[in-house]
Amino acid sequence: MLKGFEEFQKVGKDGFDAYVRSFGEMNKGFQAIAAEMTDYSKKAFEDSTRAFEQLVGAKSVEQAIEIQSQFAKKAYDTYMAEMSKIGEMYVGLAKDAYKPVEAAMTKKAA
Repeated sequence: MLKGFEEFQKVGKDGFDAYVRSFGEMNKGFQAIAAEMTDYSKKAFEDSTRAFEQLVGAKSVEQAIEIQSQFAKKAYDTYMAEMSKIGEMYVGLAKDAYKPVEAAMTKKAA
């Protein structure tokens, strides 16, 4: 009976350790995503400020429309690339966070 209790404690400890490692991986992933979003936001703000300055200095309506069109295209392309990158980061986060749990479950099954 004592051996069964010790095994039960070991399984509980292994599960808790897996949870802690998984939580640590999730935390690292969320920090990386937050840093990426901060960089993107900073870049987007700088780009919009630059476009506004160009619009203020436009000599004609045609030039203003061209500046605005170029800005809109660049902003869209940058946004789509960034969202793709963030999506990949979330997938990586999920995989990394699951690895400790998977390892603990494999260990239990063996």
